[in-house]
Amino acid sequence: MEECGPTAQGKVSRVESPVPSVLCEVGALAADASDGAAVRWKLAESGRQLDANVVRLTAGQRVDAHTEPDLDVLLLVLAGDGTLESAGPDEPLAAGALVWLPHGSTRALVAGPAGLSYLTVHRRRAGMQIGRRPSGPAAG
Repeated sequence: MEECGPTAQGKVSRVESPVPSVLCEVGALAADASDGAAVRWKLAESGRQLDANVVRLTAGQRVDAHTEPDLDVLLLVLAGDGTLESAGPDEPLAAGALVWLPHGSTRALVAGPAGLSYLTVHRRRAGMQIGRRPSGPAAG
């Protein structure tokens, strides 16, 4: 996975309020096929409200059909080509395509001959929490 940092010099700002920062050069991430299919980058900043990933699929590789019940997802094709399969007609994908994947929809991705690199962005899921079981009537 490509390393990305908070600044070009690797220095972290010690200010009280959040500061925008350049995270990555996605063109280089999308074009690099040296490791085959993989997640190339993940948003990992603390305190974030979003999750984001840059993913690279090799030629013919697929993300099997699945349904996201809770989150809308934006998918931006960065490089290559492929197909979005869903309950509707198959949609060809090429660099620059911006796709809305609404929650509740079933979808699959298939990379074309050039492979497929894409960015996904969605609301961050709440983390798992350890707690007590809810109390209820005792079994008798």
